[in-house]
Amino acid sequence: MRYPSGHKEAKRKDLLQASAALIKERGFAATGIDAMAAAAGVTSGAFYSHFGSKSALLQALVARELQHSTGLWAGHCEQSLEHWLAYVLRHYLSLDHVQHPGSGCVLPALGAEIGRSDTAVKEVFAHELQKGIDTLAQRLGDAQLATAVVSQLVGALVLARAMPSAEQQRAVLDASKAVLERLVQAQK
Repeated sequence: MRYPSGHKEAKRKDLLQASAALIKERGFAATGIDAMAAAAGVTSGAFYSHFGSKSALLQALVARELQHSTGLWAGHCEQSLEHWLAYVLRHYLSLDHVQHPGSGCVLPALGAEIGRSDTAVKEVFAHELQKGIDTLAQRLGDAQLATAVVSQLVGALVLARAMPSAEQQRAVLDASKAVLERLVQAQK
């Protein structure tokens, strides 16, 4: 059976999309290839035709997710720094983001697992994260501040997700928003 042009690339995208959500919800180590393939509506054999290994999928997933984050950080350039920061904080440090890791940022969901991954995954991570930090540094005017902001955002989500109640989650998010706003204002 012949597939239409672009079918293989579309299936690869489907596999990355479905795998990303599943892995961010369950964790990389806890998610098997069969579950990822099923979520994307393909066979395990099809998985291996797109990715030679589970690690190769993680590399592609990390690159895709961080490129998406970089695009978000580069967006809304017409806004003042204050309005842009309020937008970022409102969306990133939200209860929705805390409570739905499958549709959120890869960093708080998989950061620890990326740290335990092989060198190839870590190199992709470091490269793509640096591009994101460079993009954010252009907006903030300071690379060190950009690194600190990303670290605070990710750390806040990790801590909030570990809290047992929405009230406690919101307290972590609100404290982080306030500190980040003060930090960025102090740099102006």
